Amino acid sequence: MSSLIEEAKRRAAYRAVDQHITYHVRLVGIGSGSTIGYVVERLLQRGKEANARIVFIPTSFQSRQLIVDNGLTLGDVDQYPELDVTIDGADEVDENLNAIKGGGGCHLREKVVAEAAKKFIIIADYRKNAKTLGEKWKQGIPIEVVPFTYTRVIKELKDLGCENPTLRMANAKAGPVITDNGNFLIDAHFGLVNSPGELLRKIKLLTGVVEVGLFVDVADVVYFGNEDGSVSEKKR
Repeated sequence: MSSLIEEAKRRAAYRAVDQHITYHVRLVGIGSGSTIGYVVERLLQRGKEANARIVFIPTSFQSRQLIVDNGLTLGDVDQYPELDVTIDGADEVDENLNAIKGGGGCHLREKVVAEAAKKFIIIADYRKNAKTLGEKWKQGIPIEVVPFTYTRVIKELKDLGCENPTLRMANAKAGPVITDNGNFLIDAHFGLVNSPGELLRKIKLLTGVVEVGLFVDVADVVYFGNEDGSVSEKKR
């Protein structure tokens, strides 16, 4: 099963690179997560000359290291506030191309780099393809919060209808996960999210919330690698 999933990720990543990182593209956002390694793999297959004119902007420490370790040109969104294309993964995508992101804890920077791009591309395997958000991704919506506000935010999320918002705890250290920005993460499961835009607005209004892992009306194209070896394409 794992090899099937990895191959699905690879096919989606390759299709996105081949169709969207074309000759005229100069500034490319590189997302985070397991699928992004295959984006870099495909870029390297094209050779140094094809990548020499492109500046790559990371969304996390992980993607920064991928860019640096593979000899690609590193940039920053501070230098390049408008990008040509950003390619990133997702935890789940609905039929309207809205997504849940932040399972890896990078959704603040991922959203900044996604919104900076003229075209935002999501790549994923077939497990992430849903009709409605919350249908397949059961871990909840990731919410980045200022540390001293997390108790209050958890209470207010319950008031919004979240049954059990949870402070995300680290696996290899005692205590909570700390984001690249020095903040905490809360995972908030709301069941099926039929109105992601409305829920996003309500959560963003809570004092202490830095960013919400709901990407609403941001993606232009989504590529899903399927079990049968095909790649499905969804456009806005």
